[in-house]
Order: sequence, then structure tokens, then C-alpha cells
Amino acid sequence: MLRILALHPPTRSRAGNLFHAVGIFASKWRTAEREALPAFLQRLPNVLPAVITVVIILLGTFVPAESGGNTRGDRAISLLGLVVSLGIFYITSRNRSKINFLAVFGGTAAQFVLGLLVLKTKAGYDIFSFIGEMAKKLLGYSSVGTIFLTDKTVPTMGWFFISVVPAVIFFVAFVQLLQHWGWIGWIVGHFARVFSVLLGISGAEAVVAAASPFIGQGESAVLIRQYMPRLTKSELHQIMTSGFATIAGSVMSAYMTMGISPVAIISSCVMSIPASIALSKMRYPETDEPVTRGRAPLRGAQGEDVLRQAQEQDNMEAAEQDADAPEEERAYNSLYALGQGAWLGLKIAGMIVASVLCIMALLGLVDGLLGWWGSYINVPQVDIQLIMGYLLYPVAFLLGVDRTNNGGGDLRSVAELLGIKIVANEFVAYGDLTTDPKYQTLSPRSRIIVMYALCGFGNFSAVGIQIGALTQLAPHRAADVASVALSALITGIVATLTSASIAGMLIGGDSL
Repeated sequence: MLRILALHPPTRSRAGNLFHAVGIFASKWRTAEREALPAFLQRLPNVLPAVITVVIILLGTFVPAESGGNTRGDRAISLLGLVVSLGIFYITSRNRSKINFLAVFGGTAAQFVLGLLVLKTKAGYDIFSFIGEMAKKLLGYSSVGTIFLTDKTVPTMGWFFISVVPAVIFFVAFVQLLQHWGWIGWIVGHFARVFSVLLGISGAEAVVAAASPFIGQGESAVLIRQYMPRLTKSELHQIMTSGFATIAGSVMSAYMTMGISPVAIISSCVMSIPASIALSKMRYPETDEPVTRGRAPLRGAQGEDVLRQAQEQDNMEAAEQDADAPEEERAYNSLYALGQGAWLGLKIAGMIVASVLCIMALLGLVDGLLGWWGSYINVPQVDIQLIMGYLLYPVAFLLGVDRTNNGGGDLRSVAELLGIKIVANEFVAYGDLTTDPKYQTLSPRSRIIVMYALCGFGNFSAVGIQIGALTQLAPHRAADVASVALSALITGIVATLTSASIAGMLIGGDSL
């Protein structure tokens, strides 16, 4: 049916109208639902979403039959990890009386339903598997350029530099081309409308949350650059959290070429979007009035006549954005856009290579100093992995990692990988997961959970990237950005971990 519909030229406008109609239906449904409730429940508007969320999670977790690597006891521990995460963020909230529980319960339910779709239904798994395989094939075409520049044997060498850099450059250039054609803005704008209506967040937050997996941390905020000076601190917190909780399309290629499951990467990113919203709105509730509340800044106005006004509003906003854009940033044709993307991809790939090189060297230095100090206390094997393995041991347990494999050794191995991801970055952690012999004995359950847990930009080096990007867009908000950065980092890390907990509650096989 989709193929038949795609044969007609107005498909894009019809799909846009469908998105707008869904938004109107969801808004009216919420209004009718509230009016249909008894009077005492209308005074407690969060009761019904809470009950629905709890029922969905309990049924989805414990009803499916057990398997060898996923008993109900294992699921209960992963569920406990999710509850503990939500409870800690509620206790440490800056203002519990202002928490948007619609975003909390709606985001948690959406995250779990997405997990069910991927891990418990053949149709959902097939969809994400198809997307992952198509992405892998798309990125594989970068080897054509590599072969032209070198020879046929180079792409098969398996080096990080050879396998990652060409794929990153090609993918960034391809995304830049899609953005020039208007597809990225179209997709992100409609996703933003869905988030804004269903979760009650502002349009600016919804845009960045929807764009983060496509564009990446920092860069996604460019889509709302005209609103940056007027964002509330809660919105800044949410924008940064979205960046830390997910990864960008430009680096998905790197993980896939390293042997990480495309299904795990894509589903983790999608699941972590509502998770970042839920946790951020608990940790840093909105206390002001956002200027984009109730509307997505990339799309038309909402209301009864939204279908008629949408196209006119889109054209006006597109014209304003083009007028505001610096002359050198605008691509005059597709070839120019591709060239711009290639240059941007080269800079991103260069930053990745330089960061990994320097971080690995710095970790080696720190490990050397720790080993030198450890020799004086008769613990010569002390290093960062050992320390983080013990500090994050409870976290690995609450994720539901296999407690029996290797005599319980999986718990410390996963904790070490989590520590590497936070201290260094996910590149280094994924590299160790796929190449270091000590992690090759992880059970299938532990391996799947840690694939989800590592899939995010939540590390200390990413804080500098986000602060630099956001302060460039709104220089006078530098102090506000810096004040919420650490809280957003922790929130983003935990949002990714909750996706891993849900994966632990739902996985049923030995692989993805």
C-alpha cells in the first residue's frame, strides 16, 4: 500500500495532512477522556495515565513465557532498575509540585511500547531490522569511494580508521543533501508535533528531541536557533538531555561497522527519546511559560483549520528561515549541499579520530599512574576499568545483567564498559565490547543489555561539545547552559540506562 501511495506526486502533502489530523485527534481524545472521567478523577488528572502505564509495563513484562536467558526473576530485576531510576529522579527533583506527570507517564509508556514493538512483535522487529539493514547497506556504499582512493583490499582490513571515517563522511553528506531537499525538516517537524500533543512539552523541546537521533547533540538545536535566547532553563535542560541520551545518525555507521546490532542501535535511540523527556521533566520541571508551548516551531498553527493553514504557515516560516540564514550557509543546489556535507563530515570524522586518539592516550596515562600507585599497595592491576567496575556494579545488577554466567563475572564486565563509556566515550566502550577478549565471554542477555546501555552520548567530553554549540547559538545564555549541563548529563546517562532496563525486561532470544 505504501508503494502504491508513493507513486502519486502529492504523497508528501497528504502524509503531512495525516500527521496534522492525528495531532488534532489526539488533542480532542485527551479532552474527551478528561470530561468522561468521574469528578474525583478529574481532580486527580494523573491517576489514569499512571494506572495505564503501570498496567502496560506489568503485563508486557510478566505475561510472556520464560526463556533460558530471560526468566521472570531476571525481568523483575530489570523492572526494579527502572523503578529505582524513576524514584531517584522524583526524590531529587528541583520542584516536585511542578512535575509534568503527563510527560513522565506518557514518556515511560511510549518507551516501553516501543520496546514491545521491537522485541516482542515480529512486525515491529522486522520494521526495525529492515531499517537497520537498509542503513547498513547505505553506509556500505562508502567503501566504493574508499576503493577508488586506495584499492579493493583496504575496506577488508578492519581498521577503525578505514571502516569508520569514510562511512561517517558519506552519511553526513547524505543527510545534508536530504536537509537541502527539505526531508529532514519535514520529518522532524511532524515528529515534534506528536511529542508536543501527547507529552505536553513545548514545541522547541519536541523539535530537538525528535531531531537528536537524526542530526546529533548540539547540531539539533540549530533547528530552533531563533528561539534559543528565549528558552527557559527547563527547556535548556531537556535539549541537552536529549543530546546525551541518544546518538547521531552520523556515528550510527561507526557502530554498525564495528559489529553492533543495527536493531539495538536504532531501537535504543528511538526508545531513549521519550525516556529523556520523562526523566528531564522530573529532574528539572517547567516553572515558567515557554514561548512555544503547544506548537511545533517548524510547522503550522494548531486548531480546527490546521489542515488548511499548515502549508501557508510552512511557506512563511521557510522563507523567514532562508532570509535569516547567513549567505555562506545556504546551499544553492544539491551538488553544493553535498559538498558542504562532505566538508562537515570530514570535520566530524576528524574530531572523532582525534578525540578517540587523545582519550585512549589519556586513559593509558591514567592507568599507568594508577598501576604505579597500586604497586605500592600490592594491587598492581589497579586501573580505571577495575575502579569503575566496582563503582557501577550495582547499576549493572539493576539493569538485569546475567548473574550466573562466568560466576557472576558479567556484572563487573558490564560495569567496566559503562564506566569506560562515561569516562571516555561510547566509541571506546563499543570497541572494547567487540574486540577485547575479556568481553567475548558475556552471555547473550548481558551483551544485548550492554549494547543498549552504551548507546548514548552521555560522557564528560560531550558536555564540552554541547556547551560550546549552545553558547554559540545564544552567547548571553552561557551561564544558564553551564548551570544545567551536569544535571542534564546525569539525566541523559540514566535515560539510556532505562532503555537497557526495558530491553532486559523484554528480550526473549539469544541475539538481535
